[in-house]
Amino acid sequence: MLQPTPPPPDTLAALEALRASETLAFPGDAALRTAFGTWQDELLRERRMSGNTAEAYARDLRQFLAHRQARHGRPDIPGLIALKPRDLRGFLAARRAEGIGGRSLMRQLAGLRSFARHLAREGHGTVAALGAVRSPKVERRLPRPIPIPAAKAMTGTALRDGEDREPWVIARDAAVIALLYGSGLRISEALGLTAKDAPLSGTDSITVIGKGSKMRMVPVLPAVQQAVAAYLAACPYALDPEGPLFVGAKGGPLSPRIIQYAVASMRGALGLPPSATPHALRHSFATHLLGRQGELRAIQELLGHASLSTTQLYTKIDAARLMDAFDAAHPRAGAMRRVSGAA
Repeated sequence: MLQPTPPPPDTLAALEALRASETLAFPGDAALRTAFGTWQDELLRERRMSGNTAEAYARDLRQFLAHRQARHGRPDIPGLIALKPRDLRGFLAARRAEGIGGRSLMRQLAGLRSFARHLAREGHGTVAALGAVRSPKVERRLPRPIPIPAAKAMTGTALRDGEDREPWVIARDAAVIALLYGSGLRISEALGLTAKDAPLSGTDSITVIGKGSKMRMVPVLPAVQQAVAAYLAACPYALDPEGPLFVGAKGGPLSPRIIQYAVASMRGALGLPPSATPHALRHSFATHLLGRQGELRAIQELLGHASLSTTQLYTKIDAARLMDAFDAAHPRAGAMRRVSGAA
């Protein structure tokens, strides 16, 4: 029988921290406390949720239970199942009065819904009230693009000269980042590429699988091809054609956290704010295209957004503009070729 894969060390640490927090006064009876503990295990061990998110969910549920305890006595599972929409709205209103913003309230509702689903799976019943409560409206923030010179610098290796890293590791990170900025990929999409699909010379486009298992085709610039080729030439491992294109120091799948660390290191060297993350490079891909007369609808396709309104976050304009050519618009493309049809 296959043994379950153990959670990574940071998740185990978070689990221990959550268990330690149970020694504090719990706002609920013994059965509710037991359900709370099994829910934590489920989040971290089965759903592989990040430690920070699981901890936030647990904290939010405690706050709700404490709110209930202060008004209605010690909470229990039957009481949660019998909740009314007004009970939940009262809690959200109280949190709003304490100065809690819409995003935090959305997360609190998400945590409550997660726990309610756990109770349902355990056979306790359905918290119907949660289906009658809408999530708070939240103003959608415009992404902060990384300046073009900084984004270009991140896709190379010169910025990391002198680091105590193997040259192939630095070349690998540069290739991943080149895909984020040069092709607008999500980090999960870049790390999901297989070795047989490596975008090398002569590859004008690649097909990636995005959110909701939706496939899309994205262009590959010469600069991206060169970065991937440099990585493959330096990589000390014989890559399985069906295995991951980008591997870690020991030859296994590359963790997104490694790329996050690399970007954070370069962020400091370039004097960029904490908002300059790997995902910000994807935002920058879109913003810089729009700034060079890229058409909004075409960029929506390149990014794999289901809704045009999502893409419109990258700009304050409403009207789509004609796109002359992808390579004429993207800062790394120059005027070498037309690939607008590749989208």
